[in-house]
Amino acid sequence: MVEGRPVPAFGLRIGQRAERREARHHPFRCRKCRKRFSVKTGTVMEASNIGYQNWAVAIYLFMTSLKSVSSMKLARELGITQKAAWFLAHRLRDAYRADTGLFGGPVEVDEAYMGGRESNKHADKKLQAGRGTVGKSIVAGVRDRVTGKVSAEVVPYNDRRTLQSFVEQRAVIGAKVYTDEAAAYREMPYHRHGAVRHASGEYVRGEAHTQGIEAFWAMLKRAHKSTFHKISPKHLQRYVDEFAGRHNVRELDTADQMGDMVAGMVGRRLKYDELTADNELANGARG
Repeated sequence: MVEGRPVPAFGLRIGQRAERREARHHPFRCRKCRKRFSVKTGTVMEASNIGYQNWAVAIYLFMTSLKSVSSMKLARELGITQKAAWFLAHRLRDAYRADTGLFGGPVEVDEAYMGGRESNKHADKKLQAGRGTVGKSIVAGVRDRVTGKVSAEVVPYNDRRTLQSFVEQRAVIGAKVYTDEAAAYREMPYHRHGAVRHASGEYVRGEAHTQGIEAFWAMLKRAHKSTFHKISPKHLQRYVDEFAGRHNVRELDTADQMGDMVAGMVGRRLKYDELTADNELANGARG
């Protein structure tokens, strides 16, 4: 007896409440394993208390905002906290991550350097190691001229081994590759190489130029300064994935763009503890 009531009856009522609560959040049941699930199960939305309508609005804002949308604006539009909006935004960025396959070429290859200026940092934050790219994260990018698609990744170094390996993983053997005059791209063994000398004021020489990939960098950097103001090196890859993903479906209408993102949400899961954990991503590795 518990408080004058039979234990089985009390346990049954508790079980009924739990079952109803489970059915409300997971209205479907698998006939094979008998486990309950919802539309959110097995996607980046799993375990989210945010409603489907807010997810749909967030996806629409992501697809129609060329310079993306900040977590503060997303929170105001959806009527949720900034913390929840920040988490939601990163889960959507995770849905952008996709394998574009090998580009047939010709392709343009370039690097961008993301981060604040040394001169703007507090004295205890300065590296005292020079100017220019010091202290910034390196993002390598390749754009296929035929399809217009872009693939970009945060890389640890800008040396020959790193950048040429990046190109080999994204362009078919024998493809024409156009770069600037950086020494890291010289003597590429698997591709036909053409370069322009930016240091000499040369930006186009026949078919050799990198203006397409530089336009992509320009959009990313404008968003960095005007929308986000600061992007942590730990999460930089997700922002890069977002801009590359939106760029690659820009020719579709909005409904198809949203459908493409929803397809990318399946089979992915990003937990808050994983998102906020300290790891090697703080050094600029892939997120």
